[in-house]
Amino acid sequence: MNYVESPIEKTAQPTDSKDRKVNLTLKDWALEDRPREKLIAKGKKELSNAELIAILLGSGSVGQSAVGLAKEILNSNDNNLSLLSRQGIKELTRDFKGMGKAKAVTIIAALELGYRMLTENINNSEHYIKDSFSLFNYISPSLIDLPVEEFWAIYLNARNKVLFKQRISIGGITDTPVDIRRIFATALEKNAVSIAVAHNHPTGHLSPSRQDKNLTCKILDAGKTLNINLIDHIIVGIGDNSRPDYYSFRDNGLL
Repeated sequence: MNYVESPIEKTAQPTDSKDRKVNLTLKDWALEDRPREKLIAKGKKELSNAELIAILLGSGSVGQSAVGLAKEILNSNDNNLSLLSRQGIKELTRDFKGMGKAKAVTIIAALELGYRMLTENINNSEHYIKDSFSLFNYISPSLIDLPVEEFWAIYLNARNKVLFKQRISIGGITDTPVDIRRIFATALEKNAVSIAVAHNHPTGHLSPSRQDKNLTCKILDAGKTLNINLIDHIIVGIGDNSRPDYYSFRDNGLL
């Protein structure tokens, strides 16, 4: 058994074999081990994701610290905040001992604020779609954390500057219906010269289905009739490396 001596209380603090402070809240830890004090002393960049989540939790459970609980939550989501953001109150309170509704709501709210900040920055800036990667960076905040499929259209001028983006449809876990007329009605309204489209795969599998390919062909053909170019269609999801990733129809020779 290891012991950590607090510079304030000068008392031994037992830990278990997994280096968890046993039956102690954050305020009982040695000063250098407390995430709140560490943030104040060293700055937010010095804290791990687990330590930041531990601050939100405030306490763990019997035999497990807040940091231990935070690590358990992260590990179950492949240490990926995007995956964690998909979890609801039901999942968080069901799967983790010591997680009540208040703690679950706090985590969900914090992750949602992060998402909104990213979306706000995107919406308040000029964006140009130069390639599939720039398209992914632009649209992924709207798609990456969703539990169901959504289909979006992005409308561009002659210089590929984003004029407008629009959610076309919301579906289920494996598909979403798309009204092509709605895509091009908005394109005409916004005087778009070209469009890009994107949808997500909540399951994480990025390869296009036969339906995805057929839909892309229909959008492409409709655009040719109206002289509105489809520059790309991307599928957004979590890749094999457990990180946000995408599949581009253009890059893979399907456009």
